Amino acid sequence: MKLSHPRAVLWDMDGTLLDSAALHWQAWAETMAAAGHRNDTDYFIATFGQRNDTILRGLLGPRASEDEIARLSDAKEAHYRKLVRAQGVELFPGVRAWLATLQAAGWRQAIASSAPRPNIETILDVTNIAPYFGAAVSGEDVQAGKPDPQVFLLAADRLRTPRERCVVVEDSPYGIEGARRAGMKSVAVGTAYAALPADVAAALPADLPADAFERLVADD
Repeated sequence: MKLSHPRAVLWDMDGTLLDSAALHWQAWAETMAAAGHRNDTDYFIATFGQRNDTILRGLLGPRASEDEIARLSDAKEAHYRKLVRAQGVELFPGVRAWLATLQAAGWRQAIASSAPRPNIETILDVTNIAPYFGAAVSGEDVQAGKPDPQVFLLAADRLRTPRERCVVVEDSPYGIEGARRAGMKSVAVGTAYAALPADVAAALPADLPADAFERLVADD
């Protein structure tokens, strides 16, 4: 019997697996207000999915010190995790079903996120989806954030899967561009899915066609 070559799905987390935007915006607003900084909701929405250091440098300007950026970033993420534990968070419709279906079909799966590792661990714990993933790559694991492909290449390496056998699931233009630079196929979900240049796209994971992943990397 012929053995199939490995295939993998690399999932972004925030905005892709789960609807966490409101809690992130709340954490940003309350953290920045407590520190005496202005809060720009439109800016945070536009930069959602980027690394915190990139977001804060754009907001605070070149005079912001590395210590201040690190302090604000850590405070925001700690507040976000507190909100997640207190209020809970929901996976998008179809996510849990896809995770189970892909696992049953032999696909390897990883989280490839710009989020800090403690955030990933918190989400895996609260949603109880850790058993589906063979690896998780966080913002601390890479030197450059999306659209740099580093996060996806590292996730593929940890899953021991060639890049051409990987499919990235993303909700942001940064993530889709990162997948392209990594030489991987991509699936777009989220409110902006129609405008993203992905290979397959739908508003929700539940709306993806049954062959969404198989059509991109066939079993051989």
